[in-house]
Amino acid sequence: MSKYNLYKGFEVELFTGSFNSHIGVSAAIEKNFSNFVKEPDNRNVEYITTPEKDYKFLFKKLITPRKELRQWLENKGLTIIPSSTLCFKHDIQFHRSEIDNVYHQFIQDNYGISIATSSVHINIGIDDLDKLFAAIRLIRSEAALYLSISASSPFLNNQITKNHSQRWIQFPKTPRKVPFFINHNSYIDWIEENIASKNMQNIRHFWSSIRPNGPQRPLILDRLELRICDFVHDIDLLLGITAMLELRILNLFENINTLDPLTASTFSVDELSEICDQNEINAAKDSLNSELVRWQDGKKVICREWIQNLLSDLSPTAEKFNMKHLLQPIYKVLKEGNQSMKWINQYEKGLSIEEIMKITIDDMIKNEEESI
Repeated sequence: MSKYNLYKGFEVELFTGSFNSHIGVSAAIEKNFSNFVKEPDNRNVEYITTPEKDYKFLFKKLITPRKELRQWLENKGLTIIPSSTLCFKHDIQFHRSEIDNVYHQFIQDNYGISIATSSVHINIGIDDLDKLFAAIRLIRSEAALYLSISASSPFLNNQITKNHSQRWIQFPKTPRKVPFFINHNSYIDWIEENIASKNMQNIRHFWSSIRPNGPQRPLILDRLELRICDFVHDIDLLLGITAMLELRILNLFENINTLDPLTASTFSVDELSEICDQNEINAAKDSLNSELVRWQDGKKVICREWIQNLLSDLSPTAEKFNMKHLLQPIYKVLKEGNQSMKWINQYEKGLSIEEIMKITIDDMIKNEEESI
């Protein structure tokens, strides 16, 4: 890795259960593992990796907690369920992980089970505030591409949905309308206004495709957090998505005037916000096959073609940073389809959702055993 590479860290949410039901043990997991934390719904648990520049270290930091958790779960007859939604038959009750938590009570009362999803949040370290907000604007404009590569939630409650990412369709984005932040001060003002008006309960209650992150939000920020991706069980693919994200940001830093949507788009910031929100919905429905609107000029493009063109644009930067090999899993997805597409194909051939999950879980276990 080059010294110019950026720091990267992950927040990985997982569902636990059996091979045909979702069983919540997140409170017990948190007690037994220092690097795991509860989610509001007990069927969810999350682990967080410390930031690294080198992708080899990132692989180890992503795979090791999962292997350790799986061993613990197997002793209880449980497993990790790779879907990003509650794919097995379940009741519609919220399964609280922490009864006395006031924020969890708010979430249960206002959102219910729609919040019970799993995903991967990718954090990229950027300590220059002007560059950070330029990156947030660009990556938000292209967030639908990352969702389309990662989509892994076509099922809900033992039924197939019409969506490739049912998670992003049902997830309660909050606040409903998020502007394109023109600088740090506009972000601070917006956050303070939304907390004062109770649109947000606290600084954490900002659930969008992307947001600034840091040790003391909204004042002290040092990273971009991409929140739109479904859970990605294939860690090589997750690192490929991360590499594509990092390369796009490095590419931006070299071409601020031509890649920052604030100056390089024909649309106003309000128009950009509407375009990006609609692109995300279209991508959640049809992922790689979705028709999207380009932020630069408003032209319509099929998502798969946009990703192919972006990879071509990033090729010189990937060569420069010796990262081209990391992108191979994305080319494979473009050729073979993402996880949702594969699952839908299996379902249409007659496999049950339980059978499909069993096949994928076996693949996960095999990949974990083969990892160093």
